[in-house]
Amino acid sequence: MVSQELLEILRCPACVRERDGLLTLMRESWLICQDCGRKYPIVDDIPVMLIDEGDKWAATTPEALPVPPPAR
Repeated sequence: MVSQELLEILRCPACVRERDGLLTLMRESWLICQDCGRKYPIVDDIPVMLIDEGDKWAATTPEALPVPPPAR
């Protein structure tokens, strides 16, 4: 599980320069950007905060995200 302290400081790497890039934790397995909708998987309790990874899941609805996320 990702610590609350880490969740408070993490931001979407694609949005953080121009917007807040705040992230919402979804089903303990995904971080979803409130600004752009990119979705970042949490694999082995480590958020994968790569823009390319977020882009892969951007069009997927939150309900359709696989739990647990697939390993890279």
